[in-house]
Amino acid sequence: MTKSGDDGKPKSGAVRSLARGLAVLHYVNKMGEVRPGEIAKAINIPRPTVYRLLETLEELGYVAFSATSSYVRVTRFAAALGDGHALTTEICAAAGPLFAEYSNRLVWPLDLTVYNNAAMIIQETTHGRSPLSIDRGMTGVRLPVLRTSAGRAYLSFCPDQERELILDHIRRLDVSEDQPFLEERWLDRLIAETRARGIAVRDAGEFRPQTASIAAPILLDGDLLGCVSLIWIRSAMDTARALEEFSSPLLEIAGKMERALSG
Repeated sequence: MTKSGDDGKPKSGAVRSLARGLAVLHYVNKMGEVRPGEIAKAINIPRPTVYRLLETLEELGYVAFSATSSYVRVTRFAAALGDGHALTTEICAAAGPLFAEYSNRLVWPLDLTVYNNAAMIIQETTHGRSPLSIDRGMTGVRLPVLRTSAGRAYLSFCPDQERELILDHIRRLDVSEDQPFLEERWLDRLIAETRARGIAVRDAGEFRPQTASIAAPILLDGDLLGCVSLIWIRSAMDTARALEEFSSPLLEIAGKMERALSG
């Protein structure tokens, strides 16, 4: 039997699916973590339908399944729906004048990235104005988490629970290039070294082989908002020199962004 809306017209299947998907997302968010069967019972939706809706929500980055249990949780992306867009706008507004201020001094291009659905998304960049950039049109580009300095900085400074959700998501995506960087000892070493330096590094040709990069986290009251990166041509400079010359100004930019956002 076809259901009707308040205006007496039949509801489309798409609208019904959307309503069910939102109900599932709302229930997971309310419970914190929950099993699919419990969702089905609580909101009176068949279990196979719940699984299909959860798979779609996971693909879109709103929920994540635990790798060690049958529980599902909302991601930080879903939790930030209420203010995520406004916050990204504020971060970009803070980055704009700082990127302009530092671009002539540093010359090498800068990127501002935020995490979204198993990727770091470039929100602001100086690639277009840097004479040393070999890339153009980078705004909006999705960068892999494990193979970029921005993603490595994000993994190193985000809360432990969020890191596990991100890594679980990456494991399920099963991208072959990511596999060497999912080894537990490598991850532990990466996080320890990045936290000790305050800077993450990509310098082994694992992504865009012509370039290397370093990245610093942008934190506000302990919350990780995104990362700022500096990119250089690998043949022009080694990592030791890049860290010596550019770690301090990169951390300065991140610190100034934090102060601008807190004001």
